[in-house]
Amino acid sequence: MRIHAVRVLLIVLLSSGAALADSSSPKLAAYYDRQMAIVAGKVYAWEEENPPTVVPISARQVGVGRDNFYALTSDGDLIAFDDVAGEHTVLMQGIAKFAAGDSGVLAITSDRTLWWLSGQAKQPLATDVAVAAVGDGANYYITSSGDLYVKGRAHRGQYGDGRLKPTDQFVQTASNATHITAHTGHAILLQANGDVVGTGGNIYGPVGKHGLGDKAIRWSRIMSGAKAIATGSSHSLAILQNGILVAWGRGYDTEPMPIFSDVVAVAAGSRTTIALTRDDTLWQWDRGEPPRRVQLPVGN
Repeated sequence: MRIHAVRVLLIVLLSSGAALADSSSPKLAAYYDRQMAIVAGKVYAWEEENPPTVVPISARQVGVGRDNFYALTSDGDLIAFDDVAGEHTVLMQGIAKFAAGDSGVLAITSDRTLWWLSGQAKQPLATDVAVAAVGDGANYYITSSGDLYVKGRAHRGQYGDGRLKPTDQFVQTASNATHITAHTGHAILLQANGDVVGTGGNIYGPVGKHGLGDKAIRWSRIMSGAKAIATGSSHSLAILQNGILVAWGRGYDTEPMPIFSDVVAVAAGSRTTIALTRDDTLWQWDRGEPPRRVQLPVGN
């Protein structure tokens, strides 16, 4: 039974396409006030609520950090650019997935080796990795067997195992995990049974009721029945099996509340949430506000 369970979990992890910091899908990315999206095969990038600009590349995943936009090409090249119209730099080749954030990039190669990329530095970190996330000081990865490992800042409870001091090495703090998202001192974890749990800074409730007003130092259950998750700086979201999008945290209730339907992908930044619906329409809104359709450039 144990072998069967591991095989099922591996299939879920490898088919999810998820290796993102704040998003549920490789088609969307958000970090503070930067966003990217892949809609109908075209790549778009924009900041805040400015109109999106077409990026003249073909990509299967997009990502954003504090200073850069990122894209993974169909050839497996991970590229970075600081301006939509500017020249891009190839950071690494042979990449299957990546996660970007404040401090750098976690890249997973086709043989499931995890690499840390920051500036000109490249460092292999682990093997047999399926999913990764870059937080604002703590980094996470999930193995093909569903074990979650954490390294980095711990003062806000980012590890989820009760510790408040950082470690020199990645340490395991959860199991049966399929996806991890992280942002400003907190993380949201999706488990194989559809449960969503959270840990870390919780002043506004992005990790639910546990530790509300300060921090949660252990993984605590927020909800069940989810198939995808995303988190921003102070609010979090989940897509249910029926495509209903629920949100909690700043601008919402402390309990997940339904806010949209027919959603297939979602990402969150500082105040902003972006989402794709089943008809491939892109939406954007500030937390607590109703979704509004994003007008994409015509003729590009």
